[in-house]
Order: sequence, then C-alpha cells, then structure tokens
Amino acid sequence: MKLLFISVDSLRWDFLDTYDTTAHVDVKTPNLDRFAERAAVFENHYAGSLPCMPARREWLTGTQEFLWRPWGPIEPFDATIPRALRDEGVITELITDHYHYFQHGSDGYYEDFNGFEFVRGHEYDAWKTAPKIPQNHVHNQLGFSVPDDPLGFGYLNPVQYPRNVDGFEREEDFFAPKVFSQTEEWLARNEEWDEWFCYVDSFDVHEPFHVPEPYASMYTDEDARNQELTFWPPYGRIDRGESELSESELAFVRSQFAGKLTMTDRWFGRVLDALDDGDLWDETMVVVTSDHGYYLGDHGWSGKPFEAPLYDVLAHTPLFVWHPDAERTGDRIKALTAAVDLNATLLDAFGVVDAAGPHGRSFMPLLRGERDAHRDWAIYGYWGSSVNVTDGRYTYLHPCDDEVDSRCHSTRMMNPHSWFTPSKPRHDAESGKFLPYAETLVWRYDAPSYSRHDDPLLFDTTADPRQKNDIAAESDDARRMRKLLVTAFEELNAPRRQYDRLGLPVDSAG
Repeated sequence: MKLLFISVDSLRWDFLDTYDTTAHVDVKTPNLDRFAERAAVFENHYAGSLPCMPARREWLTGTQEFLWRPWGPIEPFDATIPRALRDEGVITELITDHYHYFQHGSDGYYEDFNGFEFVRGHEYDAWKTAPKIPQNHVHNQLGFSVPDDPLGFGYLNPVQYPRNVDGFEREEDFFAPKVFSQTEEWLARNEEWDEWFCYVDSFDVHEPFHVPEPYASMYTDEDARNQELTFWPPYGRIDRGESELSESELAFVRSQFAGKLTMTDRWFGRVLDALDDGDLWDETMVVVTSDHGYYLGDHGWSGKPFEAPLYDVLAHTPLFVWHPDAERTGDRIKALTAAVDLNATLLDAFGVVDAAGPHGRSFMPLLRGERDAHRDWAIYGYWGSSVNVTDGRYTYLHPCDDEVDSRCHSTRMMNPHSWFTPSKPRHDAESGKFLPYAETLVWRYDAPSYSRHDDPLLFDTTADPRQKNDIAAESDDARRMRKLLVTAFEELNAPRRQYDRLGLPVDSAG
C-alpha cells in the first residue's frame, strides 16, 4: 500500500462546492473538485482536539487529547503512525511548512519519519532576522493596530512574517506552491519503494492571507495593496476592539482567504497530475482533510478566538478519501466520523490495526461497504474550555464553569495557556498513573478554565446548517444531547474534573 495523507490547514468545508454552494464568494477550486469526484466524500466529519497541534496528535496517535491536556508534545507512550509503519518496513515522509512542529511545546511530531522537508517562513516562523524594520507593503497591511515592537524579542512578533517574505515576488516563492511542488517531486523520486506513507501538511490556507497576483485581486475590486485593508485580522469580535472590521474590510479579508484557497488548489492540482503521470492511483490511498475552519465574520467573529463558541464553521471539517479497492469510493458517506478516527483508518490501510491509538475507530468498513453507520457521537473542543458533542445532526455546545480549574496531564510540564514559549516548572504538580489509556506516570496540575458562552447551545444542522437558531431552551433534544455527552465521557473514561467543570452527573466518572 502507498498512502498520501494531505492536510490543508483552516480549509473551510463551506467554501467548497462539493459541500456547499452558499459560501460568501464563488471560490474556484477545480482540483479539489476533481479529486472529490473521484473520492468518497464524508459529509459528517468533525474535528476533535483543537487547534493545530492537538489535531495532529489525534491524527498521528489516535488520542482525544483535549480532555486531558492542551497543545503539547508527542508523549513517550504515544505510538505515532510513522513509528508503527517503520516497524512494518514502510518508508515514511513528512512535507510541511507548518512551523509549529519546530517550536517550543510541540516536539516529537516529525522525529519518527524517515525523512522530512520543512519549507520555512510561514506566519511567526523564527526564520529571518533582516530587514530589521521591514518597509514592504506586507508590513503595512498587518492589521494589528498595535503590533509588537519590530525590534522586540517576543516569541510571537507579527513583524516576523514581513521579514520572512521580504523579496517574495513570484507565485513560486509562496508556501503552498513550495509544499506541493516538493510533494510532486517526492512522488517522482520515490518510485522504487513498494510501500510508503507520505504526510503532506500544508499550513495554507492559514492566515496571514497574503497572496500574490492574480489571486490577491481575483475576488475583490479593491486595490489589494491598499494599506487601509488588512489580510491578517486579529482574532476576536468584528464589531468592537482591535479586531473590529468594517463591511469593506471584512469583504477584503474574505477575498484574500478565497484567493489563497484558489492558489493552494492550483498547486494541489500538481500533486494530482503527478499521481496521474506515475500511474499511482491503482496502488495509492489518498486522503485530504483539514484540522479546522476559520471565522470570517461568521456569528460576529474573526479567526479562532478563545471567547467564541465552536460553531460548525470551525468544527465541521472536509474529508475526501480515495482507496483503489474500496467499494464506496466515489460515494457520499453520511455516517458520522471524527478526526481521531483517521489514525486507526490510516493504520488499517496497512493492516497495522494493533498500533492504533486508544480513541479512534477505523472507518475502513464504511469504505468497504460493510456498514453504513460508524459512531453515535463525536466530541470536540479546546482543553480547558467548553466541550461540544454532535450526533451528526444536532450539535450541542456545553459551557464550562470558569471558576473550576482544569487539570493538565502530561509527562511534560507544559504552559497550558502559553503554548509557544519556554516551559516553566510547576512546583505544585503531583505525579501518578492518572491516564486511563496509558500506564506511564504523568504530571497533573491545575490551570484556569475559560468560558466561551454562558448557557448551553443546541442547533439542528439539518434544518439550520448555519447554526443561526439556538433551540436549547425549547427542545427536549438538549437533554438528550447532554446525556450523549455524558455517554461519551463514560466511554472515554474522562477525568472527574471534567464533570465538575461542566456540571455533569458524576455517577460513572473515571
């Protein structure tokens, strides 16, 4: 088996004609469309642990981490996909511009691959130190009203990006073109291997939504270099504060997101061409998905702010799967699936089912046509915040009590709310066998919870796909979905503290 696993970061399902034709703009994605025509399209696929690296730990280790810990490293007891496949004689490769793999707080994700390619410079990637004070239009369109001191030494200085891209002129200079060009080249160079796993993690279409022409002007009549318009808005409410956006500013941000998606799609098409040219379709499984979406004014929010409820704009993610021998390749699959299931599924494709992580379920039986249903629930959220559950139709968003601390469980003393900075020791931590899915001793320590909404929210996504009408107060389904959340906690043996934070019954708490 050969397996190409592609993540397109922040890819919104509703910007793809395959899923939805009512997006803000008619975005051209001919290559994602042609792949969707070939592949099985999963209509009810949901994120799990958010945001970036928590999602990748789910994919690579099958661990629903957000109930136990925030953004952090691969744990010593984690069995990653590349580690498991090494034992089976499968060559593995990572191709990415996702710089979080190489930051404080997220080590261990790339080390198990036989090889990796890292395209430098996206977002805050600590790459270039010159020019000292950028003078390019990128710097002038950052969008932060009070950006960090360009001469400062903070770990997340937005001025890092205009330094990194200073001199970018051609389309080929940008990140998605580089990532997918390297993927195309890797496919051509590695014909001799009988079995391989190639994981392509494209940080595009993640912000900043900085793109060259023709994409910058493709979906707007504005001057794309107008210094009054930003391609990188701060996270938060669009009606107040630093993140406030006028109607024209918001329309411009959407246009740049759309332009970046079209550019990413074009270079993704080069990978499809390479599969065509190498006659690889008959021996290669290809999976395309995303970790989460991105608010572009939806529900009054921009970005992925910690204050916002987790609507489907973020949590409902695209998933396309081509398998040369699958009965349902080319079908639309309505069964509920979750991000954590990808771990078990990718390993199942190689027949390495025993190496799957503790929380995922292979959906290969769906692809083979052996069953129509897969799971009754999927839960998703950020560690320390609200916890959300869906049954594939209803989405139930359950608030937390931010006066009850969360508990972090890890072999590492992480910074629960400052992921990207050097870790600080916790002198109040206790150690023990606190994880139901691992025998390893871990540290356990408290950190503040944070609330996203005061009351439960419930949406019928069949009748109300945009989640505009909260029916929690007028529907018995809210009680049913609350019980489903408790069922999920019981099946996962969730920590007792989670029940306390969320005000859930604890009779069966682990």
